[in-house]
Amino acid sequence: MNIVELGKGRDSSLLRHHPWIFSGAVAAVEGTPGVGDTVTIADSSGKALGVAAWSPASQIRARMWSFDPGTVIDADFIRERLHRAIARRAGLLSETRTACRLVYAEADGFPGLIVDRYGDYLSCQFLSSGAEFWRDTIIAALAELSPCLGIYERSDVAVRKHEGLAQRQGLVHGQEPPQWVQIQEQDRLFMVSIQQGHKTGYYLDQFDNRSLVQQLSAGKTVLNCFSYTGGFGIAALKGGATHVTNVDSSAPALELAGQNLELNGFDADQAELVQANVFEYLRELKASNTSYDLIVLDPPKFAETKHQFKKAARAYKDIALQAAQLLSAGGTLVSFSCSGAIDPALFQKITADALLDAGREGRITHYLHQAEDHPVALPFPEALYLKGLVCVLD
Repeated sequence: MNIVELGKGRDSSLLRHHPWIFSGAVAAVEGTPGVGDTVTIADSSGKALGVAAWSPASQIRARMWSFDPGTVIDADFIRERLHRAIARRAGLLSETRTACRLVYAEADGFPGLIVDRYGDYLSCQFLSSGAEFWRDTIIAALAELSPCLGIYERSDVAVRKHEGLAQRQGLVHGQEPPQWVQIQEQDRLFMVSIQQGHKTGYYLDQFDNRSLVQQLSAGKTVLNCFSYTGGFGIAALKGGATHVTNVDSSAPALELAGQNLELNGFDADQAELVQANVFEYLRELKASNTSYDLIVLDPPKFAETKHQFKKAARAYKDIALQAAQLLSAGGTLVSFSCSGAIDPALFQKITADALLDAGREGRITHYLHQAEDHPVALPFPEALYLKGLVCVLD
């Protein structure tokens, strides 16, 4: 048996059921576990605390499967854990919601595994050694538990290198997804590229927040920054916005945003597509004395690690400051951060400082986070990566 013994006093997080064991907590390894092998985790006295997947190349040296030392990790365990995760979302998918996350890694007790459903297709990522070890078993179980036309792998992400794994992408079961898969969320329609889109194809985590923006947009002019394929812009127009400007640096993303506008019955008079650097474009708008009633800031991750949080904080403050200067009296700022290194309290402080420097007063009306198909396990706060604020400005 492979046993990983922790150093004295290094088991406190495990006793609170946090699923990660860092390399510095490991005192000794009995046996020769391979990449992704199941190991028993023991405290410094030798008492077994649970079982985990071993990852010798990662700073996160082991990820817990179970805090019951007697648990057997086999095909039946994998199938049952997937079944439980999918069952939790049983009430989310419907005729008017055809896409959602089925498995959210540690939050579903499955470290390193992401599975999203887009219509008749599944898109998955294997991000840890443990998930990689059980890859074939997982794919077979997914095909059984969530019947689909095809399963496509999007393990083409840099985080795999931390696990000593190469990037990989391609069809793993059934039919190849078409170039565009149409999904529906409430009355909004979108075309998704499973093969080439961001993440597993789309930003499912913003489902609830798009719905909120839709409710807030009646009769308003809207600036949608970092618009990607136009999700918030479509929501705003569905909610009765008089005009939407979508801004993104990616020409392919804007091209798809144009298709999504047409798919939803909107024309060029109602929405503008601008390819530009958002930081520069906001300053150009300020110079031209342009104003908006509602601005959405949904930037990419500015901080990949905690070491980058200062640089990220400056970037978040900059765009919030520029946006605040463009909002009309009574205007609404909807601002997000998906950087794990920026916690909600810090994000609120950054936004407050930005408004202060812009000479504006504001009040928070909503605290925002990822949708319910991206739950947060109580002992694992790291799962809460998306945070946002809705602020109304004087």
